[in-house]
Amino acid sequence: MYKTLVLLPLVFLSTNLIAEETIPNHLIDYQGFKRIVIEQEAAREAGRLSEDDFVEAIASGNYVLLDARSASNFERRHVVNAINLPFTEFDEMSLGKVIPEKDSKILIYCNNNFVENTPSMVTKSVMASLNVNTQASLRAYGYENIFELGPSLSLKTTKLNFEGTEVAQLGY
Repeated sequence: MYKTLVLLPLVFLSTNLIAEETIPNHLIDYQGFKRIVIEQEAAREAGRLSEDDFVEAIASGNYVLLDARSASNFERRHVVNAINLPFTEFDEMSLGKVIPEKDSKILIYCNNNFVENTPSMVTKSVMASLNVNTQASLRAYGYENIFELGPSLSLKTTKLNFEGTEVAQLGY
């Protein structure tokens, strides 16, 4: 029993050390990031749209269609009427320019929504899908009305309209 009492505080202490950053950086909040990811799970699932609903939302004109892929991939291929702001360039000012109102309805899509694996839509690790990271980052900046294209689709048969240099080259 004595050994248990001595070891128990050590277990709690080591658990707390693991949970907190051992090299502090006030500009990085990993615990906050984890909290956003966990808290957004239900909202993310509720905001995943079918292809038809996504097309309808674009057509309504009541949404900001955000493409967070790189500028070069955006130039190659993007959904018509999408606004490009690469994920790596998200900050308060850049987001405020393309999405001035925090309560705006935002539509997002990523490479992993399309199965052809073309140069503009290279499939990423399923755990690093841009939709997931974009959701968490937008929420960290205070945006809540985020809707994402849910299914994986074929670029050849999708109802979404694309434009860009790759579209002209490949014919779809």
